[in-house]
Amino acid sequence: ATRGGWFHSGDAGYIQNNGHLIYLDRMADLKELANGTKFSPQYIESRLKSSPYIMDAMVVAAEASNFVAAIINLNLSIVGKWAGGRNIPYSATADLSQNPEVCELIRQEVVKTNRYLPEDSRVRKFINLRKEFDPDEAELTRTRKIRRAFLEHRYENLIDAIYSDKQELVEKTTVTYQNGSKGTVEAVIRVNAVGD
Repeated sequence: ATRGGWFHSGDAGYIQNNGHLIYLDRMADLKELANGTKFSPQYIESRLKSSPYIMDAMVVAAEASNFVAAIINLNLSIVGKWAGGRNIPYSATADLSQNPEVCELIRQEVVKTNRYLPEDSRVRKFINLRKEFDPDEAELTRTRKIRRAFLEHRYENLIDAIYSDKQELVEKTTVTYQNGSKGTVEAVIRVNAVGD
C-alpha cells in the first residue's frame, strides 16, 4: 500500500483551504458525474441528515448529468411541529412534504449542507418523498442503511424527472384498502431547485 513514500489507503478526501483533511468515502464507493467530478453520496447524505428536518436522504446523479440531486425523507414529527407553529395547514404527511413552505425549509437546509461541499459536488435539485424509506419494503436495511440500487430502480421515475427539467410530476400509487379492494392514488411531486 506504500508507493513513493505515500500510504495509499483506498480512501478519498480533500484538503480544505484551512489545511483540514476531509475524509469522504472509499474510492470504490464514489460516483462520477459526466464532467469527471467524483463525489461521495454517503458523505453528502450524512451531511443532509445532520439537519433536524431530514430523516433520510439518497443522493443521486444520472449517468450523463453534471450535477448532484437528492431524494429526501422528512423527519415528519419535527417538520409537523414546525408547520403547526406557523399555522401551515395539511391533511396528511404526504401533503406536508409537498407544501411550498416546507420545500423552502428543506431548500435552506440543503443550502447549509452545500456550504461544506466542493462546488461540483453540491446538491442542485431535490425531491421531498411523500413517505419515509421503509425496511419492510426493502428500501432500508434493519440498521437503516439505504439499499441504493433498489431505491434507484424503485424511484427511477423521480430521478428521471429531476434530470429532465420538470418542475413536478404526477406519481401514481396502487393502494389496497381494508376490504381488500385496490385503488390508485395520484399525487403531484415537486422538483425543487436549490440555487444559492
